Amino acid sequence: MKAAVMVPGAAGGTWQVREVQRPAVGPGQVLVRVRASSINRAEFRRLHAMKPTDEPRTGGGDAAGEIEAVGAGVAGFKEGDRVMGRCAGGFAEYALLDAREAMPAPERLSWEEAACVPVVFVVVHDGLFVSGRLNPGETLLVTGVASGVGTAALALGKLIGARVIGTSRSPDKLERLKPHGLDIGVVSDAAGLAAALKPAAGPQGIDMVVDNIGGDALAPCLDALNVGGRFVTIGRMSGVHAAALDIDRFAEYRLHLYGVSNRLRSAAQRAESARRFLADLLPALGDGRLRPILDRSFALDDIAAAQAHVEADRHVGKVVIRP
Repeated sequence: MKAAVMVPGAAGGTWQVREVQRPAVGPGQVLVRVRASSINRAEFRRLHAMKPTDEPRTGGGDAAGEIEAVGAGVAGFKEGDRVMGRCAGGFAEYALLDAREAMPAPERLSWEEAACVPVVFVVVHDGLFVSGRLNPGETLLVTGVASGVGTAALALGKLIGARVIGTSRSPDKLERLKPHGLDIGVVSDAAGLAAALKPAAGPQGIDMVVDNIGGDALAPCLDALNVGGRFVTIGRMSGVHAAALDIDRFAEYRLHLYGVSNRLRSAAQRAESARRFLADLLPALGDGRLRPILDRSFALDDIAAAQAHVEADRHVGKVVIRP
């Protein structure tokens, strides 16, 4: 089968589209004929960090497609079922999914839309609903709102009935998100965030922040939160991984900080997140109330062009690879 492989070199890794062996389904797994797989920025961090001694590996952290084969001990799935889920090696014609993390892909979603769900939407659901407990009528601030995580947070915030403020360095991106429900767009980078947030928040203030920028956004976001406000960090696009914390404000305003990542979670914990997501949001995906925002798709052979598109921040929403 054809796959996009991360190949180590002297200065990080590069993509090579190769013929590789098709994986064999094992117990507890399903083999999927991949129709689409979405790009996540963590993929490129791993690529850039590759050392010459690392083994080549197929990229792609999720997949959507039809089940080709079902492993021993798997219940609830059969050959031909439409599914989506996290995986290792989604940038290929076939991929293996842990059946515990596989989710039905609603017919209403295109393959490209279904591929946008497994990583980003499950993580954002965890941040907004499980950890942060966003309520209808509250105000949600999303930094870097045009990113994959940002647009998922926008979509879930509007689904529950929140007022959503989004930040971006690009006025054009904010305009493009207004038809998707963005209530207020703030043109700002992290350096100018503090000055821009107060007039945007207005007297209603901000109840929750979903941050995709990093440590340099922590202080201005915490300063903008209402009493009892929640701050959820998901992305670190600025590359700043540390920040000072004003303990007095943190205590006096009774703030809550949440970190959301799947990196250190066990398979059982990831499976539980998938089950919660399905219970809460599969009906909305199925009836059209919730849809991912798709920027564009690239063929597998154009993986390097897809990477350049994302790393140049030209996208609004998710970018997808089609085998």
